[in-house]
Amino acid sequence: MAEEISFDIIRTIGEIGQSGKGWKREVSLVSWNSRKPKLDIRDWDFTHEHMSKGITLSKDEAKALKALLDSIDIDSLGLD
Repeated sequence: MAEEISFDIIRTIGEIGQSGKGWKREVSLVSWNSRKPKLDIRDWDFTHEHMSKGITLSKDEAKALKALLDSIDIDSLGLD
């Protein structure tokens, strides 16, 4: 049997997009299974009861991602 996963959205930092289903892609601080909050990026339904797969980052990982993104020219990557 799969263990039930609990979560507590400590703070929503902001919305960065919307999925094809209309769910919002959000950056949040989330505590998973009553652990220390981590930076979390994923799609949430309107009630925040259902979610997509996402990514959680520790403080060090979030700092490394920020430094990496700050070091590149996003417009030169050829993204849509």
